[in-house]
Amino acid sequence: MKRRKILSNSEISAFCGQLSLIVKAGISLQEGLLIMAEDDKNGRGGEIIEKLTDVMEAGGSFAAALKESGEFPGYMVTMVEIGEASGKLEEVLESLRAYYERNDAVSRSIRSSVIYPLVMIVMMVAVILVIIIQVLPVFQQVFEQLGGEMSQFAQGLMSFGRGVSQYAVWIAAGLAIVAAGVVFLRRTKRGKDFFAVLGAKLFRRLSRAVDSGRFASGMALMLSSGLDLDESVEMTEKLMEHPGTKKKIQRMKERMDSGVSFAEAAVETGLFSALHSKMLKIGQQTGSMDTVMHQIAEQYEEEVDRRLSALISALEPTLVAVLSLIVGMILLSVMLPLMGIMSAIG
Repeated sequence: MKRRKILSNSEISAFCGQLSLIVKAGISLQEGLLIMAEDDKNGRGGEIIEKLTDVMEAGGSFAAALKESGEFPGYMVTMVEIGEASGKLEEVLESLRAYYERNDAVSRSIRSSVIYPLVMIVMMVAVILVIIIQVLPVFQQVFEQLGGEMSQFAQGLMSFGRGVSQYAVWIAAGLAIVAAGVVFLRRTKRGKDFFAVLGAKLFRRLSRAVDSGRFASGMALMLSSGLDLDESVEMTEKLMEHPGTKKKIQRMKERMDSGVSFAEAAVETGLFSALHSKMLKIGQQTGSMDTVMHQIAEQYEEEVDRRLSALISALEPTLVAVLSLIVGMILLSVMLPLMGIMSAIG
């Protein structure tokens, strides 16, 4: 059986946003879906909407149609079920739109921040390999003509370059296998947990800001959909992927069960910083916790952007300095002996 690919965050956000407007306009879901299908008759969107309308025409609910299609994440289906049961489907769809839009923005920021240094590293490796494989052999010929020899360091680099040239196909195949393995591993639960823990250890503050922002965004989604605080915490825990964040939520629930307020428990367990304590208390006292959670999620999103920008700003000159140092060492290992030979000849 062919594995169906779940829609991306941006696709789900757009889908929920369109449906929210349709419901707000008083149009039935089935009519609205048919209107949406007109814009994408031959694309994947049209196929998905056809699946949804088939289930609904057979008497199934909208949530059942989403589940049957296999194109939507389980927690979205659950939230739609809650919206249909409570009569707040419009609010739920709008909350889902905002939630997935925020998740997509954070994911895009992280991706773009990772791609840039990777491109720089690849270019740096390419420059070094060109020097080792193409430039050093020219200098070797010069040394041979002058009756001298290159330094041991330069000779070692040339041997390395010859090895790379000789086994280039096997090296490329090996790198492709490793890359495919990483991609496959990231799709498994254990793989996701492994990379989440690895990222948390390498970029502790950034990882914490991302996780806290996603928790706040999830809580805003649940609370604005009509769930109470305890139910929202339970549902949001299912949205979290990082095992460390799940443990924090579990500890927070234990503290809440022992009589500690949500605001205090969230700060004590490290889900939110102490700066947000007053906001959480005011939100809990005034019944505007969903608004507070939206604000906290936006603040963490801004913090993630700031930290990513700072990381890139620090990484770029570091990579340039490393490249300059390596190229300088290679050239010095060639030029110093060459200058010695030229002096002796002179």
